[in-house]
Amino acid sequence: MRERREQVWGQGDDSPERGQAAALPGDVADTGAGGEAVVFVCVTCGVPLTGPLTWLPAVPEAPSYAWWEADEPGPSPATVPSGRCAIETEPYGAPLVVTEVPGPVMPRHGLRYDADGKPVVSQGPRGNIVINPDDARGLELQHASAACCGATPDGGMNQLCACGTLVATLCSDCCLPYELHLSPDHVRAVRP
Repeated sequence: MRERREQVWGQGDDSPERGQAAALPGDVADTGAGGEAVVFVCVTCGVPLTGPLTWLPAVPEAPSYAWWEADEPGPSPATVPSGRCAIETEPYGAPLVVTEVPGPVMPRHGLRYDADGKPVVSQGPRGNIVINPDDARGLELQHASAACCGATPDGGMNQLCACGTLVATLCSDCCLPYELHLSPDHVRAVRP
């Protein structure tokens, strides 16, 4: 069954509360199979950042991957299949803040503790568009939080459009889910 949610894209201030569904662009989103495709473009310069993608009803669980047994270091299998996208309803990325109740630091990530042994969770933005990183076009890594062989979302947005605008957060370290989170404040969905 198709569900539409109304919100003007680019106004991330209306993020849903934890556990509520995030907004989809009502004029272009269709979460059913065979839904109409969208292309995400930079809101600053209008350059396409993806090819055509169709909506999933939710972000899938990350595939199981024994990264510690891999012959070559590198990213895990992608969480989102190529050619698809989904809305992240939970906080994702920086800032990470101390919490009283331990839980996953971010969706599809495990527990994390600060230097004092206190649990931390993300208080980052909600409503990111999660895609397979291999579906992105023309993005450049600006910085990466400390990791052994890839980028982490701990430092916030780390992907630059060709115009110099930060537009996304790449998660590509071997022990983390392989995902690209497009910022709804910095990208816009258009029909291909």
